[in-house]
Formats: sequence, C-alpha cells, structure tokens
Amino acid sequence: MCGSDPSLAIMGGQKTVGSEKAELFNWPIITEDDVRAVLEVLRGGSRPSGIDITQKFEREYADWTGVQYALGYCNGTAALLGAFWACGVGAGDEIVCPSMTYWASAAPALSLGATVNFADINPETLCIEPEDIEHRIGDRTKAIVVVHYSGYPCDMDRITGIAQKYGVKVIEDVSHAHGSLYKGRHCGSIGDIAAMSMMSGKGFAIGEAGMLLTDDENLYERAVAYGHYERTGGASRYAKAQRAIGGKLAKFAGVPIGGHKHRMNQLCSALGREQLKYYPERIAGIQRAMNRFWDLLEGAPGIKAHRPPESSGNTMGCWYYPRGLYRREGLGGLSCAKFCEAVRAEGAGACNPGANFPLHTHPVFHEADIFGQDKPTSVAFGQRDVRQGRGTLDNSERIEEIAFGVPWFKNDRPADIERYAAAYRKVAENADCLL
Repeated sequence: MCGSDPSLAIMGGQKTVGSEKAELFNWPIITEDDVRAVLEVLRGGSRPSGIDITQKFEREYADWTGVQYALGYCNGTAALLGAFWACGVGAGDEIVCPSMTYWASAAPALSLGATVNFADINPETLCIEPEDIEHRIGDRTKAIVVVHYSGYPCDMDRITGIAQKYGVKVIEDVSHAHGSLYKGRHCGSIGDIAAMSMMSGKGFAIGEAGMLLTDDENLYERAVAYGHYERTGGASRYAKAQRAIGGKLAKFAGVPIGGHKHRMNQLCSALGREQLKYYPERIAGIQRAMNRFWDLLEGAPGIKAHRPPESSGNTMGCWYYPRGLYRREGLGGLSCAKFCEAVRAEGAGACNPGANFPLHTHPVFHEADIFGQDKPTSVAFGQRDVRQGRGTLDNSERIEEIAFGVPWFKNDRPADIERYAAAYRKVAENADCLL
C-alpha cells in the first residue's frame, strides 16, 4: 500500500485545494489614489512624455533603496542596456552572466557587439554560482551580471570581491527582487549599478517601465547620455556634472549617443509614486504569507523552501516568481514533472517544473548575426569564443528537475495557505503511489 493517504486527486481522490481564489493572487493592488494619479497626468499639465513626475519618482525610489541616483526607463531591458553601456561594455567585450535567467539579463550585450560568458547557478539559491565566475574573467571582461533570482539575494560579498580583484563592474539585475535585502541592504544598492523591470506582473508593477540605480555619478551620467537626450541641455545638471568630470560627453548633449529614447512614460511614474507609498507594507504581507506556506511544508520529503536562512539577514522582498527546490532522491526517484502534475491535480495550478530555460543553449547566443557581418555577433568583433553548448552547465540544464513553481500569495490568509501547503505535502508523502 502506498503512503499514508493514497487518495491522490490524480488517482481519483478529492482535490485538496478545490477552486483557486483570485483574491489570493491579484496584483498589483490598485486604489482610487492610483487611478487619480494616472488621470491627473492624462488631464492635467504634466505630459505622459514629460519628465517632471518621473524625476520625483526617481528621487523617492532612490531614497527608499538607499542610493544616490535613479533613472527611469521605458522598460527593464532598456535599463539593462543603459547599465551595460554605462559600464563600458562594447564591441569585442565580454560580460559574465548566469545562464538560467530571463534573456534580458544578457541579450542587450549582443546589441553592443559584446558576448556573454555564461556561468552556472547554485542549486540551492538558483543564483549565479560564485565559484563559477573567476575562471571566466578575461582581458575583455567588463562586468559581472548578478540576478537575484525569485528575490533570493546573490552572494554579493564574494562576487564584489572577485570584481574588485579584476577591476570589473558588478551589474545587479533586480527585476525579481524589489525590496529584497542582503544583510540589511537593498538589492540594487550593493553593486556598481543596478537595473530592473517594473512591468505588469512584476513585484513592483507599474505598467511597462524600468529603473536604473547607482551611487556612481559617472555611470549615471553615461546612462543619461546614452538614452535620455532631453536631460542633456546646456543648463542641466547633467551638463554641469560632465564639465566637472572632464566634459567627455557634454559635447553630445541634445542627441542620445545610443540613438535610443529610454524615458519612462509618466503614466507609469505617477502610478509608481503611489505604489511606493504602500509597497513596504504590502511586501511584508507577502513575506508573511510565503513564509507561512514554507513553514507548513517543513520536513516534507523531497521538497525544500527556496529562501535564505533566517539568520542571514537576507529577505526575499516581493518574492516574485517563487520557486521550490526539488530533490527527487527524497521521493524515490519521482520526476519533478510527475510530482507537479499530481500537485496541479490537487488544485494548485502554480506547480510547474523548472524556471527560465538555460540561455547558453539558445541559438541567438551561438549563431545570430545582428550586424550583417556574415558571422555570429558573439565572435564578430575579435572577442574570444566563449560559446557553450549543452552539457557544460549542469545545474542550469537540470533546472526542470531541481526547481518547481509554488503559489505567489499576495495576502496572508492562513486557512487558504494551509490548503495549498497540504496539497504539496500530500503528493510528497505519497510519491510512491506515482512511481
């Protein structure tokens, strides 16, 4: 006889969760104040394509995060591109980036004529593995990109130590980690520069927007020069700062060096200002809910919480795109796919195997000829060939066997959370029924 309760829903038993309640997952929370702020942009004196509201939002977001400079973007991908260029990434250069992440963490480097040396992830944190960074750094490496995956802070002490040793920049991708803390400091305030998405569906969701953060005035001004032409007039603070650091970019004022228009739409920045007022309180509620879920699953065979130890001083912030860690040896060899199928049958629809696919296996990073040079851009500008195929980054390639999805609770409702936790535990404790 299998397990203590063989009545799994996938085998004809009763569902544990039943129907899912939308109020557990609705996000972002939109109030009348949010609506009023957006309508004021549409009806008032501030233009959606202006920068007056965005500059106020930038100052407020920088103060909350604890950095000197913030720069609003049209989306997170543009913010990452601006960060890459600000750090000097150009034709023939390299960046180091985890393979298991969303493509925007790496692909903008190709549009600058650079290439990506992909590193593996740590199977416990799902973040870049510090042990796999140093040997990838070469003469043309300009930056290490760290992704605080699902809100889990990377090991920033070790990574910044490596970067300082070799004189390369650290770019934080904070798209999953708005409000995450690393040893009490906000993710996005630790590396040389940070970029993030604020699109609908993210933890800090204000439409289609992004943000760049830094304490380095030179990096900030380079990002302005690359895609924010309206801030580069002769009387602007940008021009004054450029004169103070040698005037290398001031002569380009009025036309973006990159030919890009990166500014944030002020419908988004108006919404962002309202969302930020309540965001710390709201993500505290998310953290209570998610920690409750994982506390209920403590000791369940084969599955582990993807969260930092309580003693670390680290937090998961908004806990965007939450994952669990799967260890099939604890479940008699049951595949993660089969485990998830059974959990979904219990009514928990978020349980799917894996996370983002490994980028180092994608043809764009092997074969794409972006500039029409009859050769892949990844090797077109004299850089060394760092392309890797399948079989080179074990944890990234096994992601569908070592991680799975869990519900992203936006409200801490104990009775509902208990039902979801019971669904996962029920399948884990009766895994032998599925073998």
